[in-house]
Amino acid sequence: MHLARYQQAALKTLQPPADGTDPVLIPLLGLVGETGSVATAYKKRLRDGADASPSKQQLREELGDVLWYTATLTHLLGLDLEDVAAASLEKTKDRWRATPGDQRPRFDTDYPAHEQLPRRTIVTFTPTRHTDGRTVIKLTREDGTPAGDPLTSASHIEDDYRFHDAFHLAHAAVLGWSPVSRFLLDRKRRSRPATDEAEDGGRAIAIEEGITALVFSYASRHQYFENLRHVDHELLITIDHMTAHLEVSVLRAADWEHAIMTGYAAWRQLRKHGGGHLELDLEAQTLTFIEP
Repeated sequence: MHLARYQQAALKTLQPPADGTDPVLIPLLGLVGETGSVATAYKKRLRDGADASPSKQQLREELGDVLWYTATLTHLLGLDLEDVAAASLEKTKDRWRATPGDQRPRFDTDYPAHEQLPRRTIVTFTPTRHTDGRTVIKLTREDGTPAGDPLTSASHIEDDYRFHDAFHLAHAAVLGWSPVSRFLLDRKRRSRPATDEAEDGGRAIAIEEGITALVFSYASRHQYFENLRHVDHELLITIDHMTAHLEVSVLRAADWEHAIMTGYAAWRQLRKHGGGHLELDLEAQTLTFIEP
């Protein structure tokens, strides 16, 4: 049965509310109650063992009640059940399925080669003693030229944020997007001034740096993702909002999660060894640590 037909049929059995009662209230409370019934049935299984499991018939009935209340509540809220179901699938696909390789956009394929992110390269993180006694990290490209300025953690507490360019390189490797990496690797798309300004310019760089700082604040409270497989969904939603006007907005939350986890795996290795080399591979979407 199609969801639209089910919703229409369900509405035929919807009882009119009592005078002065919000018509949404009964289906809403019913949905909460029936969801609780499903949870209670499963709770008995956990408490009493598999032999006390609810029958498929019982679960079928309880889940059917959940579906009925969902259909009627959807109607009363001015929504279409099929549209709600389709939107739900899109949401879960965005969150849990990375963009397939053959569908991944290449943001710079139609630009000159010297303006494209290198499809494969190595960046070196070298600890160096500064004249004032501080240890700074110098980044160098594969040809030995500097990549940006030497970095400290810029904090009263040493938290090794000085290695944070690993996160930008992970964005480049996994997403094919990173205004900061374009700056560091001298791959800004200057041949098209509008793109250079809007996508590779100061505002885009500030947004990526903001995302990096935001995720680092979250990661510092979660062992820098060492024992986690997933990123909080609300954090990914915030990133989506921050990048809504940029070319990277066509990618999914699952892509961002992959990029974040890739970056932190590399960062933890740099932190452990006090530096090293990162090999970036855009085709394989990898950022591999190589010991110094």
